[in-house]
Amino acid sequence: MPIQKQCEIREMKPLTADIFSMVLDAGEMAKAAQPGQFVHILPVGHTLRRPISLCGIDKEKGTICIVFELKGSGTETLAACNVGDCMDVLGPLGHGFTLLPDAKRVVLLGGGIGNPPMLPLAQYYQERATVISGFRSAEFIILQEAFQAAGAETILCTDNGTVGRHGLVTEPLQELLQTQQIDAVYACGPKPMLRAIANLANTADVFCEVSLE
Repeated sequence: MPIQKQCEIREMKPLTADIFSMVLDAGEMAKAAQPGQFVHILPVGHTLRRPISLCGIDKEKGTICIVFELKGSGTETLAACNVGDCMDVLGPLGHGFTLLPDAKRVVLLGGGIGNPPMLPLAQYYQERATVISGFRSAEFIILQEAFQAAGAETILCTDNGTVGRHGLVTEPLQELLQTQQIDAVYACGPKPMLRAIANLANTADVFCEVSLE
């Protein structure tokens, strides 16, 4: 069952000009959370909750991490919060990813703000994971050091070629599917990207799950 509680902000920091990371003291909510789930946060002064995917789950410390992009008054309110403030949080919600303990090689793909939900998966699979991250341009890149710290191999793609490979995340995925034995593919991002990834995995007869956040 989802838990609703006031969660204290333990850490707050900008990752880019418009993307922020927030660590919340979530207690039992963190212990129940799984990679791929999300929480509903009610910004102070608002009546509509904002769904935000989990970017970090620390069951021992009882904390969760969310990463969000400024898109309106609700997320602007969240970005103005400080350490020590409390947030009304409901979660964990949604279906988590299917974890495969015996998988030897998995590929995780994130497009833009779809990258944060991939980090708990990278921390689960560690060196068994290859993370392919796609961003519009260099100034939007987030979480690459965190993926590497988890032990995952990282492949970075940008739409304009300012950093990493110039092109779509589906290109290195297709290369990996053709050259390696891949046990699972996971993805989160824009729907056209997810559709293309699912088609590639289906053609290769590889287990695939996507997050339609």
